[in-house]
Amino acid sequence: MTESKTLDIEVIQQKIQQESGFVDRLLAEVGRVIVGQKTMVERLLIGLLADGHVLMEGVPGLAKTLTVRTLADAIDTKFRRLQFTPDLLPADLIGTLVYDPKDQEFKTKKGPIFANVILADEINRSPAKVQSALLEAMQEHTVTIGENTYKLDDPFLVLATQNPIEQEGTYPLPEAQIDRFMLKLSIGYPDADEELQIMRRMSSGAPAEIKPVVSAEEIIRARKAVEMIYMDQQVERYIVSLVLATRDPAAHGLPDLADLISFGASPRATICLAKTARAHAFLNGRGFVTPDDVRAMGMDVLRHRVLLTYEAEAEEVTPEDVVTRVLNSVEVP
Repeated sequence: MTESKTLDIEVIQQKIQQESGFVDRLLAEVGRVIVGQKTMVERLLIGLLADGHVLMEGVPGLAKTLTVRTLADAIDTKFRRLQFTPDLLPADLIGTLVYDPKDQEFKTKKGPIFANVILADEINRSPAKVQSALLEAMQEHTVTIGENTYKLDDPFLVLATQNPIEQEGTYPLPEAQIDRFMLKLSIGYPDADEELQIMRRMSSGAPAEIKPVVSAEEIIRARKAVEMIYMDQQVERYIVSLVLATRDPAAHGLPDLADLISFGASPRATICLAKTARAHAFLNGRGFVTPDDVRAMGMDVLRHRVLLTYEAEAEEVTPEDVVTRVLNSVEVP
């Protein structure tokens, strides 16, 4: 590494140290309510830092909603929880035009989407029109009501949950819409010690009151610092190789996966993998990205972007199985 490049990384490192001070405060405040779920909290933070939306999937009772609410309360921003139901309309989400008989004109009534952190609870409970209204706002960061287009506040983060069981009465998100989520998390059960802590904490009175310990300005400054983090060309090529291996596995030494993958990850996966790897490095106090950062984020970035064939489903192969094979087979620089 050249002397000038080393100097640049040292400057970035100092910037990271300056802007990452809020992370410990935020984790400590969230930890006053949430027991365990360290990976979920970290991934939500990465979504916040990388300016990407997160889809969480897990059975009921795993503190998905509580974690999002606690995280939002610890940040001095506007939070809205939206319970998606089959009778929800797009206007209930983005707002609508209301006629004012006094002034004899239509006035804009903004919906709950005009907030910084949105919890879309059980997103697959609502029909396609509502999902599309939310996902359009996620992609464009704007909302159109009548003839006027309104910009959403920054930061704007959508954290959506869906239930993998009890699929009756649900409207599964199409793959093209799921692709707009930067990360898809699979939330698991706590271990025995964590379960004991949860029982003691949650059955002995009201949970702790969370106070804002981070400002929106700190988040925006941290995002700019994340964008500065150095990524070597070898790491960039490693990211591209991982994504290409999901599209043409035979060319990357995985011929047996060719009949199992219907469609590989999109170019959006490459972008998301680079952004989240930088955010992961930021959380670890580094001014440069390592292959381990990429591998740490690979599963959550790729699992919902790899579409399997009927043959794979018949053999009970999951997207996680395929992504694991790809991560273990592509050569690490």
